[in-house]
Amino acid sequence: MNLFVSAIQWILDPANWVPGSQSPLPIQDRLAEHLLYTFVSVLIAAAIALPLGFYIGHTGKGRQFVISFTGAMRALPTLGVLFFLTMVLGYSMVGTTANFVGTMIALVLLAIPSILAGAYAGLESVDRQTIDSARASGMTEMQILTKVEIPLSLPLIIGGLRAGVLQVIATVVIASYVGLGGLGRIIASGIGLNDYDRILGGAILITVLALLIDGVFAVIQRLTATPGVGSARQTEQQSLRRRAHGPSTTVGTPIQEGKS
Repeated sequence: MNLFVSAIQWILDPANWVPGSQSPLPIQDRLAEHLLYTFVSVLIAAAIALPLGFYIGHTGKGRQFVISFTGAMRALPTLGVLFFLTMVLGYSMVGTTANFVGTMIALVLLAIPSILAGAYAGLESVDRQTIDSARASGMTEMQILTKVEIPLSLPLIIGGLRAGVLQVIATVVIASYVGLGGLGRIIASGIGLNDYDRILGGAILITVLALLIDGVFAVIQRLTATPGVGSARQTEQQSLRRRAHGPSTTVGTPIQEGKS
C-alpha cells in the first residue's frame, strides 16, 4: 500500500511535469508520444481492416479464412515481431527510422484482428430481412452497405476499434525496448534505476490512460446505437419464447378440465 501511495505521489510531483526536464521526463511528453504511436498504428490498422471486414460481412466470402487468419495473428508475439522487424529494416533504413517503422508495423498487426472481427461481425448481426427489404426497394449494394448495414452495426464496429485501441495502448510500452518514447520509457528507466515508484507510476499512468480511452469509446458506442433496434430484438426473442412455450399450455388445459 505504501508503494502505491508513493507511486501516486511521484505522478503528482510537479517536478516530474516541468517542461525541458531530462528524459524520460516530463511526463506529458511521454504521454503525448504514447498517444501518437497509438493513433498512428490504429489509424493504419483501421484503414486495412475496416474495408476488408465490410466486404466479408456484406458478401459472406472468405469468412472462415479470416477467422483462422485473425486467430493466428492474435498468437503472434508482438515483442518478437518488433525485434525481427527492426533487425530486418535496419539493413535499409537509418536506426531511428527503422525502429519507428518496425514498431508501427508490430502494433498495426496487433490491432488488425480486433478491428476486422468487429467490422464483419457487426455487418453479420444486421437482420437479413432488413437487407432484403432494402434490396427489394431498389437500393444498390453500395447503398445497402453505407446506408443500412454500417449504420445499424456501428456499435459493434466501434467495439472492435475499442478493443484494438486498448490492446495497442497496453502494448506501446515495447517501443521503449528499441529506444523510442512513450510511457514505457518511464518504466524502463525505473527498472534501470531500481526506482519502484517510477516503475509503478508509469504502470498507473498507462492504466488510467486506457480506462479514460475505454470510457470515451463506451460513450460513443452508446450514442451510435440505433434507437429501437435493441428493444426490437428483445421483443422478438420474447415472442419466440412465448411461441415455444405456448402450445404445451394450450394443450394441457383441456386435459386437466376433462379429468376434473
